[in-house]
Amino acid sequence: MMYQAIDLKQWTYCPRVFYYQRCLPRIRPTTYLMEAGTAEGKTAEGREKRRSLQTYGLTAGTRHFNVPLRSDVLGLTGEADLVIETQQANRVEWIPVDYKLSRKVGKHFKLQLTAYAMMLEEMHAVKVQRAFIYLIPLRKATAVNITTRLRNELSTALKNMRLTETRQQMPPPTAQLRKCQSCEFRRFCNDIAI
Repeated sequence: MMYQAIDLKQWTYCPRVFYYQRCLPRIRPTTYLMEAGTAEGKTAEGREKRRSLQTYGLTAGTRHFNVPLRSDVLGLTGEADLVIETQQANRVEWIPVDYKLSRKVGKHFKLQLTAYAMMLEEMHAVKVQRAFIYLIPLRKATAVNITTRLRNELSTALKNMRLTETRQQMPPPTAQLRKCQSCEFRRFCNDIAI
């Protein structure tokens, strides 16, 4: 089973979103927030092309936009909004960047970036140690260290995602029910009182 990095992000945000998408395909409603996020990502890319790399604490590097990624080992694919290729201490460093229409960095974003980092590692035979989330409303890049803990959480999440899909068993809802208020699948979760 190949998953997309966005599936991993959804699993971490709320496992039921992943369940509905994978086990009940072709029913996902599109929300205003989804469309706004896509549009803002394109606008952020345009600004990125004019900006210096100082936003990421770098003096030089090459930007690669909309980079397709794949890991057969992890069973993941994805597309990074931006990957910066730079030379640091006599070695090439690859730094994934993801644009988010958010004011804060959530765990689900960090795991998505960890997935990008690990796919880059497999594709380029390098060690990726850091990444950035660019918070569009704040016009601010936040560094994310790709730690052993995040890598382990990614592996555990992928294992649980595969079990959920194989068993076709609905997982429990998120513990943070405030997320349900703007969820496109809210009408499917009749066991949750909001």
